[in-house]
Amino acid sequence: MLGPVILAASRSDRMRRLISAAPVTRQVVDRFIPGETVDDIVPVVEDLTGKGLDLTMDVVGEDITTPGQATVARDAYLELIDRIKDLELGPRVEMSVKLSMFGQALDDGHDLALTQVRPVVEAAAAIGTTVTLDAEDHTTLDSMFAIHEELRKDFPETGCVIQAYLFRTESDARRLAADGSRVRIVKGAYKEPASVAHQSRHEIDKAYVRILKTLMEGDGYPMIGSHDPRIVSIAQELARRAGRKPDEYEFQMLYGIRSEEHLRLAAEGHRMRVYTAYGTDWYGYFVRRLAEKPANLRFFLRSMITRG
Repeated sequence: MLGPVILAASRSDRMRRLISAAPVTRQVVDRFIPGETVDDIVPVVEDLTGKGLDLTMDVVGEDITTPGQATVARDAYLELIDRIKDLELGPRVEMSVKLSMFGQALDDGHDLALTQVRPVVEAAAAIGTTVTLDAEDHTTLDSMFAIHEELRKDFPETGCVIQAYLFRTESDARRLAADGSRVRIVKGAYKEPASVAHQSRHEIDKAYVRILKTLMEGDGYPMIGSHDPRIVSIAQELARRAGRKPDEYEFQMLYGIRSEEHLRLAAEGHRMRVYTAYGTDWYGYFVRRLAEKPANLRFFLRSMITRG
């Protein structure tokens, strides 16, 4: 029951100030967000790829308030792509972007977000990689899917994310599976009302499996975003039944969570991609990681007590 409360805190300025000011918070945040700058993150990229893992990179930030901030977000990703190019790791490292960071919620935000994200997609393609559009709350999804469709006209490898807890997602998955796009499926990490989303873990898990089955049986490239051992096992079985080879789907897990499982899956021959975030505007991302799993919250509270 704590999950919805924590997710509400992700939108609270008061909680943002309180948690951000806590002396031990930064030490705990480092578990999930291993740096604030490109220079911080380069050794992490080299270490993970050296272990046989792929990455998807997220420059954290969202809910911007000016078009100028959207330009800053664009430039941050372009800087990251330049560094990945220098490392000659383009095919191993893709980008994940939140369109809210590119101005989606501002006046004329749909067109602004498309204009600002396109150069990032172009630059990623130039170094042999791609971009995945992250899903945010349900009110943003029609715009996200429209931008995804527009970008795929020139960059068909552009991916998107669907969230199993939303009622609409089973229909979205059928459309996307037939379309041949790259689709990451996650359970969902935003506070959504009962009118649009499943509220119980059991129903979310059942929806996840139904949607994943649709993706595995379709023509697209499924990306399984989950740390749940049951989901991982079910995904492998669904892939086997669908006749998919190991390079025809992938697993994705967050940096700092079940790291040994990352290595195990990679050692078994699976493509294992680590979702790695960095940057200074880490609060919203961090709080959603706490809400996703009670163990994350217990880790945070225990660290607050022992390190405080």
